Amino acid sequence: MDTELIVQAAYLAASGLFILALMWMSSPKTARRGVRCAEVGTVIAIAGTLLRHDVVGYDLVLIAMLLGAAIGVPMAYLMPMTAIPQRTAISHAFGALAVGLIGIAEYYKLASGLAPGSFPLWALMLEMLLGFLTCTASLIAFAKLQEIMPTRPIMFAGQRLVNLLVFGAALAFAGLMIFLPNSSQYLPWFVAVALLFGVLLVIPIGGADMPTVIALLNSYAGLACSAMGFALNNKLLIVVGALDGTSGFILAVIMCKAMNRSFSNVLFGGFGQVAAAASGGADDRPVRSMSAEEAAPVLELASSVVIIPGYGMAVAQAQHRVAELYEHLEESGVEVKFAIHPVAGRMPGHMNVLLAEADVPYDKLVELEDINPEMPQTDVALIIGANDTINPAARDDPNSVIAGMPIIEADKAKTVMVIKRSMSAGFAGIDNPIYYLDNTQMLFGDAKKMTEQLVKELQEL
Repeated sequence: MDTELIVQAAYLAASGLFILALMWMSSPKTARRGVRCAEVGTVIAIAGTLLRHDVVGYDLVLIAMLLGAAIGVPMAYLMPMTAIPQRTAISHAFGALAVGLIGIAEYYKLASGLAPGSFPLWALMLEMLLGFLTCTASLIAFAKLQEIMPTRPIMFAGQRLVNLLVFGAALAFAGLMIFLPNSSQYLPWFVAVALLFGVLLVIPIGGADMPTVIALLNSYAGLACSAMGFALNNKLLIVVGALDGTSGFILAVIMCKAMNRSFSNVLFGGFGQVAAAASGGADDRPVRSMSAEEAAPVLELASSVVIIPGYGMAVAQAQHRVAELYEHLEESGVEVKFAIHPVAGRMPGHMNVLLAEADVPYDKLVELEDINPEMPQTDVALIIGANDTINPAARDDPNSVIAGMPIIEADKAKTVMVIKRSMSAGFAGIDNPIYYLDNTQMLFGDAKKMTEQLVKELQEL
């Protein structure tokens, strides 16, 4: 059988499996099937690629695969679930860098034999531009999520003009290499400007917008992959890149809608700056607190409890203890639901992943549009490490930096309990009025330890 026919059949099968995987991963009930389907598709795609006539030796390919596995396997097994957003960002950086480097190799290989202005040159320039800017943008996102650098927006005078000039310079160098023959001397400048633009693109974005940024970078990486497919005439890369690019874009749109923000706000708004009023007078307001021993009977006697998880639960790795608390309350006849905000945590679906890991039934996870009408009738809203997603200022204060962002209206519950280490501001850097309400009780402490104490006290009642 013709080898090229086998390769194309493998690519067709892999493309179909990737489409099915994306469809199945849209539902938690079929997500595992989708992941396995994507894994099989990846193996088939790699096998098909290794059969291509372009591969002249397998020694370097094997070395590269072993090096990649040596880095990837420890990352997968040793990195905690709380670091999944950072792992996602660094994965985008690695993938985008690979795309950019392949673009450089292909440019030096093909440029001399291509007519100026030809379509492959356009595809190569787009591939490298998206690849390199996504690489540095993802590294900055990783640094912000890991708090290696400040999570607040980094702004300077004339920033938008500088961004526009840098982007214009990247387009100018790309145009020179597309239309002028023997213009490879401009390639290092083009790469440097693209890398710089990626940095400038993300530094003005605050930590509160990181879920949208990750989705958007995922889209950029996919589009870069698709452009590489056009440059290399590889149909599999075109299909897979288009799937990744469009799904990432749609997810970014959903995230923006969940935060009531536009793409221009996310990319240029400087969202996440510490509000000047956040530190003024907060210590003078009365705060009510209780111990786990005092909180347990309130939970035991409640008819309904809504648990609202946030990044604090992820940091403390408290999801298994929270699942135990849920199980005990259910056994005691308490109706328990989990209110999930679409941007809770630091990446889309962060809370869903953690609670699924702890075997919390998916039908107990309720989105904010569905849970908010129930909050006034809820006996206890138990907030575990959530800050900005339950901040009433988004609803009540038109001058707040998060004004208009949809929130879980926990403050409308009959009793609000907040498990939190301290009174510090959330990731958006603004104060939360819910902590000072008459119906709010603070349970100060680590989310995991406090939840363990609550379970222990409930068991002794």
